[in-house]
Amino acid sequence: MQGGSSGIVYGGLKYQARCIADVRADAGSTTFLAGTLSLKEENEVHLIRLSPAESELVCEGLFYHPNEIWDLKSCPFDHRVFSTVYTSGEGYGATVWKIPELYGQSNSPQLEQLFALDGHAGKIRCVLWWPVGKHDKLISIDDRSIFLWNVDASTKSAKVISQGSADMLPNLRGGAWDPHNHNSIAAISDSSLHLWDLRAMQKSVAIEHAHIRDVDYNPKKQNIIATAEDEFGLRLWDLRMLKHPLKDLPGHSHWTWAVRHNPEYDELILSSGTDSTVNLWLAEVGNENSGPESPSGSPKRQEEPLLHSYTDYEDSIYGIAWSSHDPSLFASLSYDGRVSCSGISQALLAEKMKLADHLLHCKQTRFLLLVTGAAEVCLAVLAVW
Repeated sequence: MQGGSSGIVYGGLKYQARCIADVRADAGSTTFLAGTLSLKEENEVHLIRLSPAESELVCEGLFYHPNEIWDLKSCPFDHRVFSTVYTSGEGYGATVWKIPELYGQSNSPQLEQLFALDGHAGKIRCVLWWPVGKHDKLISIDDRSIFLWNVDASTKSAKVISQGSADMLPNLRGGAWDPHNHNSIAAISDSSLHLWDLRAMQKSVAIEHAHIRDVDYNPKKQNIIATAEDEFGLRLWDLRMLKHPLKDLPGHSHWTWAVRHNPEYDELILSSGTDSTVNLWLAEVGNENSGPESPSGSPKRQEEPLLHSYTDYEDSIYGIAWSSHDPSLFASLSYDGRVSCSGISQALLAEKMKLADHLLHCKQTRFLLLVTGAAEVCLAVLAVW
């Protein structure tokens, strides 16, 4: 499947929607879960699979969900388990579900509720699964607190281990779990991002005065995150040095709502926003770039970072997800319920990977020249002395 604006469109969602997730545990095919957001109608969760010929998106299962779905995450180690955050007339809730055996049926039996994440007093924002391997912990975030849970699907039980309060932080909105450290998460509020140590449930370093809507960890490089922000579009950060971002990647004409690193090629990043656009970026960040400041103290800039803009949408795009099965594919979900699966052409991917290698070589050459020049200056000074 070649890259383009339209991709393969799935027309099965009848209602508005915001949430789509890659089914990472399905190693045999490119599969996504999408959930609807209808105020008046009974909502649905769709299990969507890309056909073996990559010619159509097929509904493998349709399940009724009683409430509006505001967050949906697939379990990274069990393809039949997922979580939702939802709202109803009684408030907000979060539940972990199990998909029943399908046996070739598309209109499938009712979802099995494994357990509810009860105990939140505030407005629940999201549920986080640790993205690497099997883990018996879950995180849920509401607008005031962070909960760490011990969960057991076999006994359908969930128990709160610890809880952290946001104190004076205004309105927690979501976060991401560090794939390199299961004791650390990044949580965002209306005006900042903080790292939390789950062992002590204490927040530490922060990005202040930033209207961040989403955050994602680099899956290959430690301490590197991407943020989606109202004013600046996309930004890349080194968590060890937060005075300036590593890179600014503008490109959306309105709010940037979501950001995702490619699971295999971490230089490739997707972003989407309320300008009805999905952007594909090439943003190489090497270990030698861990220092985020240039000599002038301003953020570094990336040469030719925007690879492609996908613009064939008619509404805001709140959901994007890479395929773990085939990292050259991704799905996007616009608010009008349109799911599109698009691919990056192998020629474009090879060309841009070559460009990234070339840029890295140029940086290394400049560094060697700088070191050589400094050494020559030192020798000259010693000779005079």
